[in-house]
Amino acid sequence: MSKIVSHKDNLQILHEDNHIVVVNKRVGDIVQGDKTGDKPLSEVVKEYIKEKYHKPGEVFLGVVHRLDRPTTGIVVFARTSKALERLNAMFSNRETQKTYWAVVKNKPPKDEDNLVHYLKRNEKNNTSKAHLKEIPESKKASLDYKIIKTLDNYFVLEINLHTGRHHQIRAQLAAIGCPIKGDLKYGFYRSNPDGGIHLHARKLVFIHPVSKELLEIIAPTPNDALWNSI
Repeated sequence: MSKIVSHKDNLQILHEDNHIVVVNKRVGDIVQGDKTGDKPLSEVVKEYIKEKYHKPGEVFLGVVHRLDRPTTGIVVFARTSKALERLNAMFSNRETQKTYWAVVKNKPPKDEDNLVHYLKRNEKNNTSKAHLKEIPESKKASLDYKIIKTLDNYFVLEINLHTGRHHQIRAQLAAIGCPIKGDLKYGFYRSNPDGGIHLHARKLVFIHPVSKELLEIIAPTPNDALWNSI
């Protein structure tokens, strides 16, 4: 089971070795710098490494993949160029197993199902729309979901991704009438107080890029009443 190490920036380290560091991202964190100018998670992790290992000069840290800003959960960074190159290939070739948890208000049409859509991205408003049939400039998106818990007013879904499209889970669940709690952009009626959404990158299974060890990383859910009831 993943061990959490906390430090002054409330950084949750789920796994750390000479080649990779895996972090449990919080709501609002951006993985990499963007036009907002807000301090990205990558810089926080660099500072953590520099301080912990007393590294002089610039710290190398490679961004392997990203999570949407309102989403929480597992983010992997590479600490060496060798690890970055191999991880980039693994994520690109879908050689990782990603499991997400999502909380929705409406019960899905089926308790479990495979969803296949064609997503078309709208750069202007930074959304993706799910279509049942292929249209120009669309990309095929596939995922499996199942209901793993029924709460008083919500349903908790476990999702396994087969493709990695822009806003894929958010768009596909909205397309079946199940927008994620707090996700105003995809049709949920009310925002969450912290500006996040109830979508959490829960588990990641992959082969370590250097040691070749099989890693299974599990990220604890955020500390709020809904997640805590699961």
